[in-house]
Amino acid sequence: MAPLVVLPTYDEAENVVEVLGRIRAALPHATVLVVDDGSPDGTADLADLEADRLGQIEVLRRTGKAGLGSAYRAGFAWGLERGHDVLIEMDADLSHDPDDLPALVAATDYADLVIGSRRVPGGEMPDWSWHRSFLSRWGNRYSAGVLGLAVNDATSGFRAYRAEMLGKIDLESVQADGYTFQIEMAYEVVRLGGRVVEVPIVFRDRVRGTSKMSSRIVVEALGLVTWWGIRDRLFRRAKHRGR
Repeated sequence: MAPLVVLPTYDEAENVVEVLGRIRAALPHATVLVVDDGSPDGTADLADLEADRLGQIEVLRRTGKAGLGSAYRAGFAWGLERGHDVLIEMDADLSHDPDDLPALVAATDYADLVIGSRRVPGGEMPDWSWHRSFLSRWGNRYSAGVLGLAVNDATSGFRAYRAEMLGKIDLESVQADGYTFQIEMAYEVVRLGGRVVEVPIVFRDRVRGTSKMSSRIVVEALGLVTWWGIRDRLFRRAKHRGR
């Protein structure tokens, strides 16, 4: 098995050295691709130094901040071209524990998409306020209801895909760039008949650096999920009635 960990970064100089070292310790045989969106704090330079020290680390430098979904699309294309059979998403801020990586990779033996879930038994978000937890739970339930997804944590960004499934998805047509990208990708896997499983993780808030979450991302999520539901459920139902 040749897994690839895709690690998008923007201004993660305070975290990138530690996260790369911990990924290497957890998955010694994996390659890590750091996709850096022109971080002005020198994140990419630090990643290059760790690549020299640890090996099996590549740095894809991009000229500007193009969004999370764009970074993952670029990373997936890079990995598929080089024959990686499992492609992993995770945050660079240590909210996702690298020690959970082996469990995600192992579950790809029987699943097309493995989601590190905060919302199954054993999953936790110990640092979250009640209103943040409520918003996340409501967003996941709304997405599940509108799109017909039997997934508890479709917004989780800690996940592993089998390359065979990723190769079936037209990545260029994937619209979302915020965390809605995670919902859209899970939806595409389900629409293609893929199997999705969730394994529990503990999600901890970043200790160093600045969160990239914004109200614009939340609005994007609501609008896109609603549109997908209308497009794929109501339009399809109307077409069926017209036959």
